[in-house]
Amino acid sequence: MFTGNRGCLVDDHGEVVRHHRGRLWIACETDYRDWRAPLARPGRWTPIFFLDDAVALAAGHRPCGLCRRDAYQSYREAVGRAVSSRRPIGAEDLNRRLASERLRPGRGLDRARDRILWTSTIAALPVGTVIVHKSRGPQLLLEDRLLSFTFAGWEQPRPRPTSGEVSVLTPPTSVAALRHGFEPVLHPSAWGSETSGPG
Repeated sequence: MFTGNRGCLVDDHGEVVRHHRGRLWIACETDYRDWRAPLARPGRWTPIFFLDDAVALAAGHRPCGLCRRDAYQSYREAVGRAVSSRRPIGAEDLNRRLASERLRPGRGLDRARDRILWTSTIAALPVGTVIVHKSRGPQLLLEDRLLSFTFAGWEQPRPRPTSGEVSVLTPPTSVAALRHGFEPVLHPSAWGSETSGPG
């Protein structure tokens, strides 16, 4: 549903050589003002793609302030409420917060081992949070169920537990945004349909 920007990921020959470049990790509309972005152009940002907002947030991205202005405003206002800020939270502050929460220092293309997971009670987590189950992998939390991530959509619904601790993939800043009013756009499969549901 979305594309994303985490800098130029390719070398001068268009080969993917890095996981990211810089702290600006945003989730963008796939169709905006008829703009076209090449998939692997040296010196330009390299598009990556997300199933929906839950996946983008779990990856450590936030909504773009240009093509997703309303979502960006909602996200920053929700983070502001979460931290009791009297002033709007700026993009640089959001980027800094997310950069400190998503990855430990490391190098290379495969950074999965460097992802920062954190622990929470499942009851405290809002809809749209992605947790990691040891055997089932990434799981989306809805009000009453968990769904497993696949590249085709959210599948294998299971009842959401009412107690216990879980490992959380979505960074704390984005969980705070979800908890304080940011409504993620979720893939229709989250609602068991071909059409979009709430959010």
